[in-house]
Amino acid sequence: QIEDVTKQYLVVQIQDREEFKSTVSSTIDQMLVTLYALLALSLAIAVLGIVNTLALSVVERKKEIGMLRAVGMARSQVRRSIYLESTYIAVFGALLGVVLGLAIAIPLVRTLAYWGLEGVVIPWGLIGGTLVGAAVVGVVASLWPAITAARTRPLEAIVES
Repeated sequence: QIEDVTKQYLVVQIQDREEFKSTVSSTIDQMLVTLYALLALSLAIAVLGIVNTLALSVVERKKEIGMLRAVGMARSQVRRSIYLESTYIAVFGALLGVVLGLAIAIPLVRTLAYWGLEGVVIPWGLIGGTLVGAAVVGVVASLWPAITAARTRPLEAIVES
């Protein structure tokens, strides 16, 4: 009878509890896919940002790198210093994101407790994996700038003005 009464209204649907749960679940899944796509895009932008920052850093510090190479710094040490710098940048950015995310998420979830959200669940494993992933991304992003810095010829770099 309810379906017959509501048939004339296009936006009204009759669903039992399981159908409603399925509808809401699929909507949430679509939102999560969109959020993960945006996260992947922001990760790509972050990698490009780290590469750009390090490339500019190598260009600006060409004399310093040349001087360090002239006094005995090996190419591997130059590369390692660029790797470490990049890793510090990436891990610091990830830590800052985790801290800000938790600072926003915890009060938000506690506010939504009125509507049935129970307790704050912090995925420590995922957070740890994200920090390790940030370190790996930092090293990968630094490969090209580090190789460029290691190829710096000491005397040519010192003489350039």
